[in-house]
Amino acid sequence: MKRLAKYSDQVYALLRIVSGLLFAFHGAGKVFGLLADHQPAVGSQIWIGGVIELVGGLAILLGFQTRLAAFICSGMMAVAYTQFHWKLQFGAKFWPIANMGEMAVLYCFLFLFMATRGGVTWCLDKDA
Repeated sequence: MKRLAKYSDQVYALLRIVSGLLFAFHGAGKVFGLLADHQPAVGSQIWIGGVIELVGGLAILLGFQTRLAAFICSGMMAVAYTQFHWKLQFGAKFWPIANMGEMAVLYCFLFLFMATRGGVTWCLDKDA
């Protein structure tokens, strides 16, 4: 296992790049209708969320202002989970598996972790 530890920065960078790319695709679907069944109205809350996903995802992917972008994206996913998945319902609907909110919770905590860590390597951040 110690052999793997020496690659932790590179594996973290891959995690950052892949999750940023996937998040940006979510945003592209909402903003441009790319590979999406439905495109929300320009200026709607979901469309604004798409802009945050697109811009924030690209920033995370590139490692540009990673801490700020990840913090904003983490907060947005906390709002998305609370408002669109959980809806402040208790009982079975409280759990992400029941309200289809697993990805929102996962992105929320993944981006919160990235906000604490920054770009690290293979990034445009100067503090890496």
